[in-house]
Amino acid sequence: MCLKTPLAVLFRSGPGAGWRGEASGSIFRGRMNHAPLPIRTARLQDGTLTYLVDLPPEALPPVRGRDLAEAWEQAREAACGAAWGAARLFRFRRPDGGTTDLVLSDEDACCWAAAVDATVGIGTSHGLSLCLRLLALVDLLGRASWLSQLFRIGRNGATLHPALLATAAEAPLDADARFDEARFRARLACAVTGLAASSTGVAL
Repeated sequence: MCLKTPLAVLFRSGPGAGWRGEASGSIFRGRMNHAPLPIRTARLQDGTLTYLVDLPPEALPPVRGRDLAEAWEQAREAACGAAWGAARLFRFRRPDGGTTDLVLSDEDACCWAAAVDATVGIGTSHGLSLCLRLLALVDLLGRASWLSQLFRIGRNGATLHPALLATAAEAPLDADARFDEARFRARLACAVTGLAASSTGVAL
């Protein structure tokens, strides 16, 4: 999958491209107070980092909006500094015994994941959720033209509407670690209303 709005544009980094490999419940706010689930990690001989996650992408917990905003800035700074990271392979175990694989091999996505790993760490369900939500948000910005009112691309990268960050922090990921566009839009409309949409001029 290729992004219509590549990371290179959003973060002023290197060339953008697809970042997702082939893939084979609900989230409750209360999970934010639970201890993060540890993830088993290893490094292959070629330098690829591997992660074995004992839950599917859609069961990853929500995060705080301010953490997502800070991670966005850390990723932007890393991209501006061309701090490319290693490729990463995630294997998610599903309740039915199946698995979902996710591969990050594009240099922009690797840079982003490395920035989150260096600041928060993605060896827990919380850190991984934060990283994948950032990736899912950029993916959504690239394919949902109706979101154009909620972010602005300038010389130093993209500025995001607070409601957009708040929704991305809590909306559930789907089985392929993406945001479902219709469900995201419905939640975002509520968030925009909560931030006084009448004064922002935003219409969804």
